[in-house]
Parts: sequence; structure tokens; C-alpha cells
Amino acid sequence: MKRATFLLGAAALALAACDENPAAEQRGLDPQLPEPQRGLLPSMTIPRPTAWGNELPTVPQGYRIQAIATNLRIPRQTLILPNGDILVAEGTGGNAHALRPKDIIAGIIKSWGKTSVPGGNRLTLLRDADGDGSYETQGVFAEDLNAPYGLAFSNGAIYVANQDELVRFPYTDGQTRANGPPERVAALPSAINHHWTKALTASPDGRFLYVGIGSNSNITERGMEAEVNRAMIWQIDAQTGAHRPFATGLRNPTALTIQPGTDRLWAVVNERDEIGPNLVPDYLTSVREGGFYGWPYSYWGQNVDTRVRPQDPELVAAAIRPDYALGSHVAALGVAFSNAAMGERFADGVFVGEHGSWNRSQPVGYRVVFVPFRDGRPAGDPVDFATGFLTRDGNARGRPVGVTVDPRGAVVVADDLSNTVWRITPER
Repeated sequence: MKRATFLLGAAALALAACDENPAAEQRGLDPQLPEPQRGLLPSMTIPRPTAWGNELPTVPQGYRIQAIATNLRIPRQTLILPNGDILVAEGTGGNAHALRPKDIIAGIIKSWGKTSVPGGNRLTLLRDADGDGSYETQGVFAEDLNAPYGLAFSNGAIYVANQDELVRFPYTDGQTRANGPPERVAALPSAINHHWTKALTASPDGRFLYVGIGSNSNITERGMEAEVNRAMIWQIDAQTGAHRPFATGLRNPTALTIQPGTDRLWAVVNERDEIGPNLVPDYLTSVREGGFYGWPYSYWGQNVDTRVRPQDPELVAAAIRPDYALGSHVAALGVAFSNAAMGERFADGVFVGEHGSWNRSQPVGYRVVFVPFRDGRPAGDPVDFATGFLTRDGNARGRPVGVTVDPRGAVVVADDLSNTVWRITPER
């Protein structure tokens, strides 16, 4: 007990060790990156959970938000089915053990900002039968899954990325319950599972599934042998389950999507920790086939991470600079392209769910932002789309995870702290 108290006290002293500028979030096309800062412990502050009460998240004028599902069991990602029903993946995973005393401290502090509800390990189906936006039906579609996260619909089937395998459920339009256990498509790396979430999307023609697989460490603390088949995006043949690396060097690709009208894959990626509150920006990027994005050797292109030994200058020279910085430690966990039904201001761009920081004394994230696009690429500063998840006194009412755009004109947001699914629509 004395040792734990000492360690937590040391963590508190570390909060003031780094210079933090809340305005310097390193966002946009050309972020200005500071010099790395190293210390015994990173700054660690995580807002404590508090109830929404009668409050709602704040959305732009001309839009409304409502809770369409509550009392869930850690909702992560959502999927709009062809008939308009919404599937919600609920659960939590990972089995990585702590390597260092500061890992124990970080684990304790991060647990302060989580729900006390156990993960559901299931898919819940929401239905709005009369089209009034209230989603009066809420029932279990499938259960006994293993930390489901990524969802996709293709080839007349629902695909689910569990923490250890990619599976599929045959689906008939309007179905409310799976007919039986899922069929395995492919095994996924699951040893240690420091980053357990497996992001998922399907190619437009349904031939391939893309799965994001996070690293097994912050910066190779477990050795490179633990990183085999990690920190990359797999391309999986939907029929045979055969897979290959599509892109590598992505520390933790937490959400994937295909840009409408193209075959271009996009991802949001959580970057590394422990080199300062303003490094390294999490990012949004298009993903090039065969591309290398830096991890672990470098970040934001060719910025070398000197902690990594041995280095690989050839890979650093080949590292691709991401398209758009979202800010350091915002923990982006959701991404979805918009459409014209969301109104002129938000018609062209992507929505990003930012789960929120734990390793800054001044928290960032805890919101949904809109990144405007022009001519198919990010253009301009991000715009707050859903805020109010943080209270003025520093507590958290919710934490956004997955975001999904309903083609009829709605943004669906999974909130894994208040265990709510929110729906944001233009007022008409």
C-alpha cells in the first residue's frame, strides 16, 4: 500500500514536469512539432466519470442530438444496415501485463476514467420502425463474442472483428437475431494484445476486408518479436481468409473507412506516448498500398524516435508523412465520411470521434470533430461537431468512440463512458 501511494504521489509530481500549451494541439495539414520531452513519468490526468443528468452534448446551431440507446455495455463501433437498423458492438478486451512500475500507475489512472459496467461481448440491434428517430426496439443480435470492435456489411453478411478473429454472420434484410454462431473468416493476432481493438472496413466490391491491428507496446518495450504482424493493416480475402500486409508502421489504426466514390482506404491512427504532452499527433491519413508510416522508428514522416534501438535509416527514409494531424493524445477511435444529407456545412469531409487523453495534465479530445475536405483531400481546420463531454470542472460525462454516417442524414456516435448511442441530425 505504501509503495502504491508513493508511486501515485510521484505521478502527481510529474503533472507539472512538462510545459503544456492547451492551444498547441498540433492539428491540421502542417503541425509544428516541439522537441521531445522525456521524464520519469508522463503527465497523467484523466477526467472522472459524472452523469449527464438533464444535459446533452452540444452540437452546432441547426442540428439536434438525442440518445437513441442507453444502458449498453461498453459500445464501441456502430454499423448502419441496409434497412436502416443500427448494430452496436459492445465489449472490451486485452490481456497485456504491465512491464514497468509506471505502467501500473498508468493503468490505475486510466481506470479512473472508465465505466464500471462490464463489457457485453455482443452485438445489439437498434430499430426505428416508424422512422421518427426514436429507435424503439433494442435487442441482442449476437452474443458470446470475444471483444467485438470493428463492423462491416458486405456480400450479404455482417463481418465482425473480434480481438482474436474476423468472423461473419449471414444476414437477411430485416433480421433481428443471428441464426447461429458466426463463421470464422481469419484468425487475427491476439497474443498479449496491448492494443486489442481490431478496426474493420470492406472494399467497395466486397472482395477484401481491411483490418487494423495495433502494436503490442508503446515503442517496442516488449521487443520486436512481439510486434510480428502488428502495427499494420491487413488485407483479407473475404472468401478464403487469406491475408497480407496492406500497409505497415501504423502504431494503432483504430478506425478504417473507404472514401465514397473511390477505392481509397483512410484510417485514424493513435501515435506513441512518453515524449511530451504535445507529441506525437494522432492522425487521419489515406493509406497507400505497401506504404510504411514510421512506427516504431520515426513519427510524422522522418522525425526519428531516438528511443528505438537499433534504428533503421532505410525505413525512416521511406516513411510516409500522414495527411492530417488531429492533435497529440486525442485518442481518435472513430472515422466516417459525410454526405450531402448532413447539410452544406458538413457535406464534404470526415467526422472523427476523439475518445480523449489520459497523459496530459490539460485534457484534450473528448469530442467529435469534422475535418473539411476539398477535391478529395483534407482542407482547413477541424470544426467541433459534438462537445460537452467534458464538464467545466474537469469531469467527463462521456467519451466518443465510433462514428457512423447514416446516408439518410445522421451521425451516430458510440459513447463508451455513459454507455449511450447518440444520433445527431440536421433540423429540417
